[in-house]
Amino acid sequence: MQNFITRPLRHFAKKATILLMASLLLACSAARLGYSNGETISYWWLDSYVDFDSSQKQWVKERIDKVFVWHRQTQLKEYVRLIDRMRHRDFAAVTQADLLGDYRDVTTQVLEIADKATPDFADLALSLTSEQIANIEKKFAKSNDKFRKEYLVGTSEERQEFRYRKALQQAQYWFGGFSREQEASIRSLSDARPLNNELLMAERLSRQRALLDVLKKIHAEKPGKEAAVAMLKKYVAATVDRYGNQQHQAFFEQSNAANARMVAGIMHMTTPKQKNYFIQTLQDWVNDFNKLAAKAA
Repeated sequence: MQNFITRPLRHFAKKATILLMASLLLACSAARLGYSNGETISYWWLDSYVDFDSSQKQWVKERIDKVFVWHRQTQLKEYVRLIDRMRHRDFAAVTQADLLGDYRDVTTQVLEIADKATPDFADLALSLTSEQIANIEKKFAKSNDKFRKEYLVGTSEERQEFRYRKALQQAQYWFGGFSREQEASIRSLSDARPLNNELLMAERLSRQRALLDVLKKIHAEKPGKEAAVAMLKKYVAATVDRYGNQQHQAFFEQSNAANARMVAGIMHMTTPKQKNYFIQTLQDWVNDFNKLAAKAA
């Protein structure tokens, strides 16, 4: 899920687990800090969209806290297991299939979080006013303007350069610095990935429209909680399925495969020093996750 329903949890949960793919991935150090302060960040993020009223603030905070307690008590050990699997892989032998397997594991974890959080989001959806739904719509419009300015400008070559720079920066977080020859190879791997920012924008708009339609329907019909949960779960399932759009499904499958090839290629070219840097970075995540799990026990 890539939007309002699971975004507060995905922001750290997906990015935290995304690292397990080593990078389909290529997350950033902020994810660790974000997860450790996840309750506050999640509340702030939701409030920036909804603008909670006085009757909503406290119980929303309490629900977010409970989901985080559940997540830290039940999920972090699985993340540590997946990280440990990555730490002990032979870099020279890692394959695209290995990384796509990690991606499937990540997706499973994210959907489990969505399933856990959806009843709470149903209560939130049932409490929204028409003004708050309008706030969400305005926030979407604002974020879309930012997306257009970053991703829908420039020539194809300029877009490739922008994407490569982001990939390189993220790879440097995981592996440290690269030689000029390695950077040139990463550039080739990056450019080999499908590039269609217009399709990304169309997918983004589809998710937003579908969510707004669900929220407006819940607001108008005032169904019971069970029915609201079913509506939101249907939305999540449709989002994962790309709303049955075969063009979008094909593009994202190709993108995932190309991202996996890029990451495998980066891992194949690493020096012993870069490999050790990567392993230590993963160990830092493991240490953080173990501390958070211990506090939640």
